[in-house]
This record gives sequence, C-alpha cells and structure tokens, in this order.
Amino acid sequence: MNENPLTPDFQLEKKYILAGHKVVVGVDEAGRGCIAGPVTAGAVMFRTEDFPADLDDSKKLTPLQRARIYEEIKEKAVISFVHVSVKEIERINILQASLKAMVLAVEELPVTPDFLLVDGNRLPPNLPCKGLAVVKGDQKSLSIAAASVVAKVNRDNLMNQLAQDEPHYKWHTNKGYGTREHLEALERFGPSRHHRQSFLPLRRLFSD
Repeated sequence: MNENPLTPDFQLEKKYILAGHKVVVGVDEAGRGCIAGPVTAGAVMFRTEDFPADLDDSKKLTPLQRARIYEEIKEKAVISFVHVSVKEIERINILQASLKAMVLAVEELPVTPDFLLVDGNRLPPNLPCKGLAVVKGDQKSLSIAAASVVAKVNRDNLMNQLAQDEPHYKWHTNKGYGTREHLEALERFGPSRHHRQSFLPLRRLFSD
C-alpha cells in the first residue's frame, strides 16, 4: 500500500490477481444521501495498469476533473453503470437499493468478474462471484475510485437532465442533495415525483 492510506493504488487488485482472479472489478455507488433522484452504481475493470492521471475518490475531484478522468477511464477500462429509480428506493429502502444497484452494475459488465472490490462495510447479496467489502474503498483502490467517478458522473448527468424539467429545485447544482436552496424550493413548490418520499424532511411535505 502507499504510505498515505487515503491515496488509492492498485495493491488490492494485484493481491487478488496474483491469487488467481484474472478479472478483478471495483464497484461503488453515488447518490445514496440525496433526497431526490436515483441511486447509481458503477463497476470498473482496468485492462492494464494504465490509469488516468489524478484518479481519486470522486468526492475529492472537481466536476471538470471528474469529466476528464471519466473519459480516460472509458478508454482504459471496461465499465458499466446502473440507475435504480426513486420508486424502487421507496419500495425496498435506500440501503437495499444501493446494494441492488451495485449488483446490477456488475451484471451489466461485458466481462464476467472473478472477484469484486466493493466500497463500504458489506457485500451486496446475490453477487455473481466472491468479493471484499472495503471501507473507504474509493480512497484505497483505484478500481473502486474509478467506479465512484463512473457512478458520480453518470448520476450528475441524469440530474442535469431532470433539472431541465424541474428547474426551481436547481438539481443542476445540488444534484438532489438537501442543500438550503433545495429545501427552500421544496417549501415553496412542494415535492416532485423525483423526490424520495420516505426521506426527511420530505415525509411531512408528502403527508400534507
């Protein structure tokens, strides 16, 4: 590992590749803490040890950095991403929806993984192969960091599209998170069909 434990590297991937797992995939999600929009998961397998410059946890990157790195990831890796809808989030809760998104993203890959590195403290059920849950994985594994970028960029793009139909919530800037401007718009305009009804402070608004 790097001396700085918060700088992602390829050591976990190498460990499992050397153990005989040829296709090691990183998995992460974006949007779990939002009050509007889907939760999105990404899955990434690097073809070689050729990584985008400055690849890091997506939360540490600016939108311009994420966009540039995302284009490089698409050139250097096998990727997939999946959105799980607000309706499904409400049906099974956000934790289960996040886990489901990860499984679906893995299933969407054009390759069959041998081993998964999953950000978080638990593995999703029904994975197609063995895996490891990695706490703060997007700060430790380059594959997970890349998956975080894939999930974040594609979710942000979707929220930008939704913002065109619902401009007063300013999703193009807050991406569905509960910022002050977002909450003020909720008070003024009420919730939309893209809001997660079970999330506070939305319960009161939906129950009125």
